[in-house]
Amino acid sequence: MTTIALPSAGVRPSPLIRGYRFELVKLLSQWRIRLVLAGCWIGPALFVAVVSRQTSLPSDTVFGRWMHATGWAGSLVVLGFACSWVLPLLTALVAGDAFAAEDRLGTWRHLLVTVRSPRRIFVAKTLASLSVILLLVLGLAVSGIVGGLTSAGNHSVVGLDGHPLAPADAARTVLLAWLYVLAPTLAFGAVGLLGSVALGRSPMGLLTPAVLAFVLGLAQVLPLPVGARMALPSHGFLAWRGLFTEPSQRGPLLVGIAVDLAWTVAAVVLAYRMFLRRDFTDLAYDGSGRRVLIGAVVPLAVLTLVSGLAVGSLSPEAGTGIDKVKLQVSLGTAFAHLYRLQTEQLHRPAVTEAALDVRAACDKGGDRVVDRGPGNDWRCVVTWRLPGASATGSAIYQLDVAAEGRYVADGDGPKEVNGSFLVHTPSGDAPNPLWQFDGYVDLL
Repeated sequence: MTTIALPSAGVRPSPLIRGYRFELVKLLSQWRIRLVLAGCWIGPALFVAVVSRQTSLPSDTVFGRWMHATGWAGSLVVLGFACSWVLPLLTALVAGDAFAAEDRLGTWRHLLVTVRSPRRIFVAKTLASLSVILLLVLGLAVSGIVGGLTSAGNHSVVGLDGHPLAPADAARTVLLAWLYVLAPTLAFGAVGLLGSVALGRSPMGLLTPAVLAFVLGLAQVLPLPVGARMALPSHGFLAWRGLFTEPSQRGPLLVGIAVDLAWTVAAVVLAYRMFLRRDFTDLAYDGSGRRVLIGAVVPLAVLTLVSGLAVGSLSPEAGTGIDKVKLQVSLGTAFAHLYRLQTEQLHRPAVTEAALDVRAACDKGGDRVVDRGPGNDWRCVVTWRLPGASATGSAIYQLDVAAEGRYVADGDGPKEVNGSFLVHTPSGDAPNPLWQFDGYVDLL
């Protein structure tokens, strides 16, 4: 039997900065990490450049239909795609293998003899993983922004309530959105560290963040109560959209940060306790089902339950947070902003949102269905009146409302308002902003 001599109390451990540099170099020397780094710094720019030049845009993606109009939309499309799968997979690749690699290679004894402090080993590996993850996210952000601005230029972007953001405001908000998603990314990275410590050589440690993202992704499409939805660490990957409304949806944004930071701290502390208590003399260590259940799954499940109860008690909303009144207000606001944009395209006399007095009346599935919750059976009629006009204008929209609060309003006539995807302007045909657009409901 091979034994591993742990450092005695009188032996001075290696400096933390030296251990951090060693772990960072070890991570960056792996070919797969280098390949992923290159992909993050180059791939988004190429993707945006190619898609921006296509006649068919990813209109099913938030801001996808604006990729021809502004370069900032391309970065936001990259952000939305990254939040769906890329960021959880990156954390799995980096943090999920931080400790498991030592178990597979059998190098714990050499590392312990060199560093002479399990605590400093844990801190060094955690900081190195964090540094690489931040470098990957930075690459995605910079590449997407550069690719978008190069392809479509630095122009205004239309928010999720129809209000235009000037180029300077768009730049600030896009950067803030990328900074915001660092919170859920760190939470999934911490879960990756926990899985790597708890499961040892088992490949499930590497897959822990990806599996968690898949499970939570399925949960997010369900009509969950508001408290349960916002208690999930994946909520932050969607809450950044609230930055693109006026005013910003601060409630969901703050709740998302608080939940993600709580998950980050809890997962790191659990991983730290497990790491210090493990038996490094067992060279065949591959985790324990009971150990993982008691030391990792149960505490995080309790944290989710407490977070859900806290959000539910602080929020006056019941159910999914999606109802008739909210949709009517959101749709009316977006229509008023976009009507002004269409007015500018057609070179008509300027009009303000207040002067239009836009109102919306929505119904879900007829008289026998409660006007509440997500679904693709929402039908709304928008009415407005131009200053000095005696007649009232009206337009019909079919709404597809997702469980997280995002909806797509599809114009259903009249043709000269929202029934056609093009409008005839004095300078030629242009996309009709009222034909189809995205909106976002504040669930809180």
